[in-house]
Amino acid sequence: MFGNRIGIVGGGQLGRMLGFAAKKMGFYVMVTDPTPNSPAGQVVDHQIVANYQDEKAIRELGENSDFLTFEIELANAEILKELSDKGLQINPSAKTLGIIKDKLEQKKFLQKAKVPTAKFMEVKSREDIIKAGAKFGYPLMLKARFDAYDGRGNAVIKTKENINQALIKLDGRRLYVEAWVKFEKELAVMVARSTSGDIKSFPVVETLHKNNICHLVFAPAQVKGKIIKNAQKLAKNVMKSLGGAGVFGIEMFLTDKGQVLINELAPRVHNSGHYTMEGCATSQFEQHIRAITGMPLGDTKLIHPAVVMINILGEREGIAQPDGLHMVHKLPGTSVHIYGKLETRPERKMGHITVVADDINTAHKLALKARKFVKI
Repeated sequence: MFGNRIGIVGGGQLGRMLGFAAKKMGFYVMVTDPTPNSPAGQVVDHQIVANYQDEKAIRELGENSDFLTFEIELANAEILKELSDKGLQINPSAKTLGIIKDKLEQKKFLQKAKVPTAKFMEVKSREDIIKAGAKFGYPLMLKARFDAYDGRGNAVIKTKENINQALIKLDGRRLYVEAWVKFEKELAVMVARSTSGDIKSFPVVETLHKNNICHLVFAPAQVKGKIIKNAQKLAKNVMKSLGGAGVFGIEMFLTDKGQVLINELAPRVHNSGHYTMEGCATSQFEQHIRAITGMPLGDTKLIHPAVVMINILGEREGIAQPDGLHMVHKLPGTSVHIYGKLETRPERKMGHITVVADDINTAHKLALKARKFVKI
């Protein structure tokens, strides 16, 4: 008998949208998250209120699941491996999570797989950073190895004089340095692999960031065909080297010399793939559920000529009070998704808007117009 219970470690917006997709497909869904009435907890069958690292909670989740997955890299990889060794279907694999959640190990993995990425080195002191500056030149990007997302674990070192300031910002974190990449555009590809090993790539998109947080996504990316093919080939090569099934987010740089470099990997659905909800035949969320439960992968093609996604970020501290959504719904081809977070704060991801249109410029203009209507 085919199991129908899915457990998700993490109850944020990604878990929420995974939950919507899984419920639509007939699954019983359970999540664990430290926030009571979390975004995912509002829409799934049951939430365990506990930390992502909580062994007891993850074991309880495992006991009540036929398939286990995660929406956040903070998940306890050691307990997931233990449960996997006992026969629970966990995807992506605990081993893959262990590699990717440590950004330095992620870089070493890419290097070993002969995948082009920025030059890097581990640093444990100010002297190590000075050596990196001598080796790579300035500016440098100092990064936290763990628990870093949306730029919160990054510090730019423009000159030797900025080292102390960067170390203060990331005090107490295990660190590494990346050489600065002069890029023309930032690209991203969502790629899925099924439990049978079938791999399907979604379209290559362009992402625009503000303060290291994804702001806009353009699908398809407005770049030459050979760059599209190169990006998709690189993404599939990464998937062949990683273990486990599911949807992965692969962020890339297109350098000023036309080279495509892998920037970072996410072993989960990703912000740069939200456009697929209205833009593709199969959303990244449905695809992830298909992938981890042994179903055939869905069609990844765009079903509109152009799609633009814009994030709704918090702009104040306080209780979330979404307003202006009725104005967004009046715009053609426009959909709004609010994540159900009870509190807002500056730069917190509170929702997103997707616009489908006949061309990128029209979709972009409508997305910017729609975003101006929304207050939260």
